[in-house]
Amino acid sequence: MNILILGSGGRECTLAWKLAQSPKCGDLFIAPGNAGTIDFGTNLELNPNDFDDLKEAVLRHCIEMVIVGPEDPLVNGIHDYFLEDSDLKNIPVIGPQKYAAQLEGSKEFAKEFMYRHDIPTAQYKSFTLENLQEGFDFLETLNAPYVLKADGLAAGKGVLILDDLQEAKKELEEMLGQQKFGAASSKVVIEEFLDGIEMSSFVLTDSENYVILPNAKDYKRIGEGDKGLNTGGMGAISPVPFADDEFLSKVEKRVIIPTIDGLKKDKISYVGFIFIGLIRVNNEPYVIEYNVRMGDPETEVVIPRIQSDLVDLFEATAAKKLNNFKLDIDPRSATTVMMVSGGYPEAYGKGMEITGLENVKDSIVFHAGTKLSDNKIITSGGRVLAVTSYGEDFKRALEQSYKNIGQIHFDKMNFRTDIGFDL
Repeated sequence: MNILILGSGGRECTLAWKLAQSPKCGDLFIAPGNAGTIDFGTNLELNPNDFDDLKEAVLRHCIEMVIVGPEDPLVNGIHDYFLEDSDLKNIPVIGPQKYAAQLEGSKEFAKEFMYRHDIPTAQYKSFTLENLQEGFDFLETLNAPYVLKADGLAAGKGVLILDDLQEAKKELEEMLGQQKFGAASSKVVIEEFLDGIEMSSFVLTDSENYVILPNAKDYKRIGEGDKGLNTGGMGAISPVPFADDEFLSKVEKRVIIPTIDGLKKDKISYVGFIFIGLIRVNNEPYVIEYNVRMGDPETEVVIPRIQSDLVDLFEATAAKKLNNFKLDIDPRSATTVMMVSGGYPEAYGKGMEITGLENVKDSIVFHAGTKLSDNKIITSGGRVLAVTSYGEDFKRALEQSYKNIGQIHFDKMNFRTDIGFDL
């Protein structure tokens, strides 16, 4: 089977690594890919949001399945585009249609869905510039800290958690009035702060059935001890040590099943991943957010723990036969540590040569922000490499990742040395 993966980050590199292991995988293409995906398939210089160009490539390369990595093409309707085109409609797309993708594309849509189907989540209200004063008034009814979320897609950076009421009002005005996060913050969701510890659950659904993938916990802040600015993610751990059988049973009964049933009740066709951001409060699960694709860097620890053939899994998804699929999971822990460019998530340089990759042993390096230039691997993004390792527990796995990070170098490289500090 010829397969196309859309995307260019660590998530897509991990999917390519796993798919390439399948005897069912024929020619594998990644659009646009990075310097790491070249090891597993052929990179195509294509924009995942240019659907007409993608169609031409799909037909030229006889693509038989498309795996959508990032959220943008889903929110923009890539799946709908395939279904509505006579040449493409029989090619399975793993990723939900445009309407369903609003679960990530609109915080308000997701909140309304949760309320409608009694899925536990924080109280909230939505505001635009027209009712800014009502937003100020609502903030005054809440206790600190204050949570402000851009309604639309903001590349994982559209959430602010603030301790000071006046600062929260100022930021709300900047988000709405000055579009601090672009069009994504033309509407802002303000919600009550839930005090607990976060983790993520991942589900793959064929719109009728579902399988639960390994859970994970990621670390979003740039600084040690979860301080500083939000990033796309600085590292991840799977499984989550505090998520015991009792808690995971609550997650399935109170969150996963009502989510799948809610999609059916609302007649929302959904084929693909559901990434459920959770917070445990007094040993009870609450949903922080939905994403409509796999997380990054969570993919780098979730996919390596799946022992089943990934092509088989995606074929079962496309055929609506997930109810018959038995998912085999590696019992070991997996950890990933993200190596990022100096200055990230603010301004950072590009084009730094990466050396030492050939010295890595007993870890897997997934490329995120890299490209080939004059036969050298150079940095091309903020998050550059994810170093993933297995271990009997997460501490041993982390030791291995950090040991191998010591073998790699690029100018001004940065990484967190405390992944898992709160476990």
